[in-house]
Amino acid sequence: MSQEQVLTRLRKIEGQARGLQRMVSEGRDCESILTQVMAARAALDKIALTIAAEHLDQCIMGLLGEPNSRTRILRTMELFLKLSPSHSWEAPECDTELEEVPSETAASG
Repeated sequence: MSQEQVLTRLRKIEGQARGLQRMVSEGRDCESILTQVMAARAALDKIALTIAAEHLDQCIMGLLGEPNSRTRILRTMELFLKLSPSHSWEAPECDTELEEVPSETAASG
């Protein structure tokens, strides 16, 4: 996605936010306001994930083989995952190797 496309989407989101302000000042019903809040949030989430995905792609492609690339890739992955509402992953310490996580069947059996 080009920078201009990102800016166009952000301008639309800005318009949604102004519309929300107007709805509140006009005393519109809560259901209508919350519906528009959810739409604005979804638009923000979508653009954030698009930007993060492009950054992650550039980061990985640009860092392969460079010193400290693992640290920077882990930091980028953590940022990307923080965008997810169900974020529960934390990056391991950068000076340690990634540990294998046992599968659920092995852990329960």
